[in-house]
Amino acid sequence: MGKKQTEVLVGGFVVLGMLAILFLALKSANLASFSFNATYRVLARFDEIGGLKVQAPVKSAGVTVGRIAEISFDNKTFQALVALDIDRRYAFPTDSSAKVLTAGLLGDKYVGIEAGGDDKNIQAGESIKMTQSAIVLENLIGQFLYNKAGDSAKDGAAKK
Repeated sequence: MGKKQTEVLVGGFVVLGMLAILFLALKSANLASFSFNATYRVLARFDEIGGLKVQAPVKSAGVTVGRIAEISFDNKTFQALVALDIDRRYAFPTDSSAKVLTAGLLGDKYVGIEAGGDDKNIQAGESIKMTQSAIVLENLIGQFLYNKAGDSAKDGAAKK
């Protein structure tokens, strides 16, 4: 093998390595799934979004049906306002519900939509009325410890 061939192979290997790093960076930032399908925007209000991020998936029945477009704070209701870009191929009834879910025990957050049974579908710009906030692990642990401390105090008082 000549020197020129070796340089071309090394250059090709370097380019493949850079493409692999770019792919991993996009995948870890939730940007690897590009979609050029038409979407419509739906709003949802949550009391707690617990680490939900822009570009996180919106899923229904385990299928990605959209992405989180924007997250903001509503100063009037003191809730998180989440804008969901839903693929036009998917229509959800007006009585559908949305909840913030976790992929795995400590995984990334996403919004799950559970379809309702109404005949009329949600239109662009409308809101999902029924929402369920994220379950924050720290709050659950705090509640558990607080309840245990209360139980032990009651047991101590009962023994006296």
